[in-house]
This record gives sequence, structure tokens and C-alpha cells, in this order.
Amino acid sequence: MADRIVAPKSDIARVSHVSSFAQYERLYQAALTDPAQFWSECAQRVTWFHPFDCVTSQNFAKAEVAWFLGGKLNASFNCVDRHLATRGDQTAVLWVGDEPGTYRHISYRELHEQVCRLANVLRAYGVNKGDRVCIYLPMIPDAVYAMLACARIGAVHSVVFAGFSAQSLRDRIVDADCRVVLTANEGMRGGKTIPLKQTVDEAIANLPVHTVLVSQRTEAMVPMRVGRDRWLADEMPKQRAYCPVEWMDSEDALFVLYTSGSTGKPKGQLHTTGGYLVYAAYTHELVFDWRPGDIHFCAADVGWVTGHSYIVYGPLCNGATTVLFESTPLYPDASRYWQVIDDIQATIFYTAPTALRALLRFGDEPVKKYQRTSLRVLGSVGEPINPEVWQWYHDVVGDKRCAVVDTWWQTETGGILISALPGATPCKPGSATFPLPGVQPVLVDEQGKELLGNGVSGNLCLASSWPGQARTILNDHARFQQTYFAMYPGLYFTGDGCRRDEDGYYWITGRVDDVLNVAGHRLGTAEIESALVSHAYCAEAAVVGFPHELKGQGIYAYVIAGKSADGVSTADIVAALKQAVRKVISPIATPDRIQVVAGLPKTRSGKIMRRILRKIAEGNYGELGDITTLAEPAVVEQIVQGHQAAKWPTG
Repeated sequence: MADRIVAPKSDIARVSHVSSFAQYERLYQAALTDPAQFWSECAQRVTWFHPFDCVTSQNFAKAEVAWFLGGKLNASFNCVDRHLATRGDQTAVLWVGDEPGTYRHISYRELHEQVCRLANVLRAYGVNKGDRVCIYLPMIPDAVYAMLACARIGAVHSVVFAGFSAQSLRDRIVDADCRVVLTANEGMRGGKTIPLKQTVDEAIANLPVHTVLVSQRTEAMVPMRVGRDRWLADEMPKQRAYCPVEWMDSEDALFVLYTSGSTGKPKGQLHTTGGYLVYAAYTHELVFDWRPGDIHFCAADVGWVTGHSYIVYGPLCNGATTVLFESTPLYPDASRYWQVIDDIQATIFYTAPTALRALLRFGDEPVKKYQRTSLRVLGSVGEPINPEVWQWYHDVVGDKRCAVVDTWWQTETGGILISALPGATPCKPGSATFPLPGVQPVLVDEQGKELLGNGVSGNLCLASSWPGQARTILNDHARFQQTYFAMYPGLYFTGDGCRRDEDGYYWITGRVDDVLNVAGHRLGTAEIESALVSHAYCAEAAVVGFPHELKGQGIYAYVIAGKSADGVSTADIVAALKQAVRKVISPIATPDRIQVVAGLPKTRSGKIMRRILRKIAEGNYGELGDITTLAEPAVVEQIVQGHQAAKWPTG
């Protein structure tokens, strides 16, 4: 199946921005031949108060990168104000509440009013250009207002996912030196309430935070400290609905966003205004083939970079209608996404393979209850997608008539780097396909030697900068240089492994630190997981390494059984899955241990915390770290009990 090629749909190609693979190749070559001209043209997607006089300056040896030097602009102006004359009454943000059937349309005119009022509130409480503001809000319109209000006055926002623990939130507030925090009394997700204000109170104890602005999402009353805490609903009407914008240099900071921090201190990735905004708008238009009238439904959270780039900045910069989804794919049942798509007539849908795998376990019936005829483009983000899941997404969700774009990028990259284009790219299920015009990936071996040609596997690097690239780690440029530029001098190291197949398609094999060295053989965990999921007995899998006396490193697989395994013994499930890996990859990739589990430890965004699984596989139960950020912390204890009960033999 992985070698099957799915051609672009002719009806999509006819009206696409890039309508053939030949056109893609011409664009790619043009960007390679004259990058300054290419990016200068891309930069015309945004409105500049003062034109830039230099397209880029980059020195990878010093980890110094800048784009559109000398240019002045404002992200909030580009996302709101400039659309008022032609799109004032168009829906800018379409809020989908947690309870089914809860929708709110916010026009560009209303968005402008709310952003301006909130920007004036921030100014009233002493927030100035360059100050950092922490946003710890659920998926409600106030979150978008807050981000754009910060951008309007030149403040740097630090959005923290509203599911992180008090300690995780505290670490980020301290690192960014935030003195103002925006939160809500509570959040709603999947029918459950989340005590956000309570978490903030715990997080900022004894910190110099002087203002906490609180949105009221539910009717619950929460303690409000006099002089520090204020209801946003009381403060907004006091301010006028106009706020002048700050002229920002292209390289002025727009936001800081922390990577997960699963190991060590969280890294605050700093993104700047001009390059990031240009790249978000460019990639949103190209990858999703956005056009006026589209309803863009990205099901991510604004607490992650996907939400920054493809819910807020990319779509709104382009004048799109963007969806803000508060709920979960399984609330109240497995048909929620498809119900929403029909209700709002979404044309573009973007979600994570984790969510798709969870939905696939329920079969086709929840999908086919709804029409989904409005859909044109389906996107995947966050991790490599299994070929089988890609096929289900294409065949069942998209009825074989939608384009599927499997996107590869990172928090550090600011936007998509490798992806199919809806009207141009023949797809291989499971492959991210080809780099976007302007992106120059290279594969290198462990010594840094470039691997030329096709049919090669190595570490994925980038040979040149792109506008959306993070500029530094907040307060730690030395760490930025060491992490991304020191390993392979002259290149940016992504941390991911990759295979470029015989046809030149790129296959992301996962984090390099998720590559196992088994008896001298290097095996990607993502590839093994894909082989496991290819069998009907396995709905989802996570593979890690563990110490093995003979091999050095063994392969440990945690699997959630699929519906087809109902009534099948654990021993038979394990035997069938081992055979599947032998058949799909090789006997050397066969898991040494397979533990059937009821669930996997995931963050609320759906990311599997493999760090925890590695510790359990090693038997280091006391070193699991903070598990309060997980969607279901109880899953960890169940997995530990299963590991203990297995009494694995040594070696």
C-alpha cells in the first residue's frame, strides 16, 4: 500500500494555485535559482508600512538569521484591519463550542473591535512594546483576541496550552518574565470542566505577576485577589474600540512558544514578525489551496504552533474564515468532527494522525452518518501518518474525491516545510512527499556527509533558511546554536530522521532519538509502529527501546487492540503482530516485547509521551516525571501494573 500512488483529482487541479507537478517543479527551481526574488514576491502577501531593503541575512555558523530587513509592519493590522474595507461583514472566526450545536460567527468588524478593546486593556495595565504576556486560555474567542491584541501593541505573547499543570505554567511564566496573565475561570472540553484560574493562582504564587485578566467561560465563581485579578468582561467596555497599531520591525519578536519540555528545561522558541507572518500566509494559501469562501477547520489548539500558524495568523492574514474548535473528536461520540463539518460546511480540515487513529477504531459508520460533501482538502499534522490511516482518511473521510496533504514541520520552523500540494502532487500514502518551493532539505549520515540521490536514509537537515524559522531560544542563544546548528556545521538539524525513496519522496521516520540501534541495525520506531498498525488486531502503537543483554537495545511495543481482536487471546494478538512486523519490515524489526494496553499516555493535544513509555519499559517507575499534563494520567498506572505483571525474562 505504501508504494501506491494517488494522483491529484482533476477537478481540484483545474482551479488550484499550483495545478500540476510540472508547475510545482518550475516554482521549486525558481526559488532555488533566485531565492531573493522568490521570497520578495511571497512577501507581497502582507501589507508593509515601510518596505524592506534586504530580503535575508543568514549565518548558520553563528545561528543568526534575519528576513525582510528594514521592513515595518504589524501582524494584527495584517490579520484584521486591512480586511475591513472588503471583508468587514465576513466571518473571521467561527467558534465551535464544546456542546454540540454551539456556534458563534465573529465578523472581521467585530474581531477588530474586540482586539482593539483588549489591546487598550493591556495598555491600561502597563503592557508596553516588548513586554511578554502569558495567555493561558481555553479555545474561546478571547484567546484569538488576546494574541492579536498583544501583536497590535508590540507585546510578545506566550500562549501556554490550557491543560498544562501549575508547575509547567509557572516554568514558562518565569522563563519569559511575564507580569500579566490572561486566563478563564474554567475551561470546557469533552463535557468536563478544567479549573484554569485555580491553576494560575497556584502557578503564580510568590511571582511578580501584577495583573491577571479573567474571562468567564462558565458560571463558576472563582477567588479573585483584590488589586491583581480582574474580570475581562468588566474591563473591556471601559476601553474604546480603536487602538493604533505599533510599527514593528520585521525582526521584532511576535511570540515565544515553548516546546514540550519532555526532557530538560522547556525551550522558548522566539518567532519574529515579518518572516513568520509571510511564511504562515504563504504556506496556508499553497498547502491548503486556500481561496476566498473557504471555511478552514484546523482542529488543533492555539496552545501549539499548529494553532498559531493555521488557526490564527496564516488564515486571518489571508482573509479566511477560520474555525476555533473547543471540544474533542470523541465528544459526545466519534462522529463529532463530521457533524461539525456538515454544520459549518467546512471545505478544509486539518487534524493529527493520533485523532484519526482513535476515530478509525470506531469504524466507518460514525463518518458515513454525515455527508462531508463540502470538504475539498484534508490535512494531517503532528507526526508521520500510517499508510493505512492515510488510506482511510482519503477513501472514507474524503470519499476518494478530496486531496490529502500530509504535512511535516515543527514548532521551530514556524510553518509547513514538506507537504503535498492539493492540485499538483501525486501522493504515496504515508509520505510527506516533497519540499515546498523555497525549502532545501538535505539528508546526511552520522558524520555529516550529505547523502545524494534517491534511495537513501539519514538525518534530515536544511541547507538554507526560510522566513518562518525561529530566531533563537528565549534567553539562551547558545542553546539554540548548540541544538540546531552545531551537530552538522553549515546546516540546520531538524532532529528528525528521513528516508528519500527511489522516486525522491520524503518519508519522515521520527525523531533521531527515536531510532533504535538493535544488534547494529538502525530501526525507526515510526516504521515499526506503522507495521503494527497495518494489522487489524492493532488500533494504535507506540514503540520504544529498552536495555537488552544480547542486542544492546531491544524493541518494546505498547499496542491498543483493534475491534478485530475482540475475543482473541493476548498471546495470539502478540504472535500475529510480531508476524506482521516480520512481513512488513524484517525479522530484525520484530518487537522483543509487546504489551497490550487500554490506552497510551498522551498530552491533551494527542502527543504520545514516549519518554514515559521508555521509563516503564526500563522498569524505572520512579522516574516518570510530571504526568499531570496528560489527558488521562491514570493510564500510566495501568501500564505500569501491566509491565509489572508481565514479569519479563532478562535478556
